[in-house]
Amino acid sequence: MDSLTLFCTAALIAGGLFWFVCILGPAEQKGKRAVDLSGGSISAEKVQDNYKQYWSFFRRPKEIETADKVPDFVDTFYNLVTDIYEWGWGQSFHFSPSIPGKSNRDATRIHEEMAVDLIDVKPGDRVLDVGCGVGGPMRAIAAHSRAKVVGITINEYQVKRARLHNKKAGLDSLCEVVCGNFLEMPFPDNSFDGAYSIEATCHAPKLEEVYAEIFRVLKPGSLYVSYEWVTTDKYKGDNSEHVEIIQGIERGDALPGLRSYADIAETARKVGFEVVKERDLAKPPAQPWWARLKMGRIAYWRNHILVIILSALGIAPKGTVDVHEMLFVTADHLTRGGESGIFTPMHMILCRKPESTES
Repeated sequence: MDSLTLFCTAALIAGGLFWFVCILGPAEQKGKRAVDLSGGSISAEKVQDNYKQYWSFFRRPKEIETADKVPDFVDTFYNLVTDIYEWGWGQSFHFSPSIPGKSNRDATRIHEEMAVDLIDVKPGDRVLDVGCGVGGPMRAIAAHSRAKVVGITINEYQVKRARLHNKKAGLDSLCEVVCGNFLEMPFPDNSFDGAYSIEATCHAPKLEEVYAEIFRVLKPGSLYVSYEWVTTDKYKGDNSEHVEIIQGIERGDALPGLRSYADIAETARKVGFEVVKERDLAKPPAQPWWARLKMGRIAYWRNHILVIILSALGIAPKGTVDVHEMLFVTADHLTRGGESGIFTPMHMILCRKPESTES
């Protein structure tokens, strides 16, 4: 092989690697890098063991309904997946309808801004983000509304990530992050001017418990909006394929159990809320929310090869490959749930705490 051929071959390989890794890079270029993947607050040598413990939870289904077991279960899940989510998806751990002519990032931001517009807050109001993750929605909402947003997440690693992102975005004066369980929030009664949760309360073993806590901390007359993960009226419990899809979503997303759309408003009223509005934001004319999952399959395989290499080199913790593969399988169940219409991650309910809560 002459020197020119060798040079061209090397250039082609280098160019291919650059395109493979950089041009087809992560969803958020300012998010996590592949070489920084970790197990969150879990030490690197224990990631694989914790992954196995996570799956063992589903072999003890009665524990899924026990509130004192669920927080550790959810915390473990987010330690395992937070870095992978940030690297491959972005800083907003939720879905949004596709919008023709808009990027995924813009569609996500618009979906988040709609939540705070629905609860009608003003600049300077104190707003609660129930299950804030690493704070993607919090930052979009604070920038859009100029309200002061307080987020709560059970995962200590996510608190650190959210605070870092808030500072980098120049929004740390508007965004505060607290580590805690949204079933027992460390906030006084009647202390927030509004509240929202975006695909977060699905982790609660009993929806009534988290709704009751949100009701408690809201000021009378204030609004709360939630985007809920639910099965729709198309879901049939006697259909084995439907059951397989829903169980796949539950197991791959740390859910104690998906609820029916018909239970949401009833639960809100039970704790004292007035239901102002309720609808599935995924229904037409909304464009498919799962389109991003289908389009991301090439990126998944690229990312998976990188994870395998990084894990083999000892850069990524042992067990990261298993976690990444689990998320791909879950993405398939989510896509099937969306395409069949039996599942939606954005059943919106808007509630108001009455001006007088005296019985």
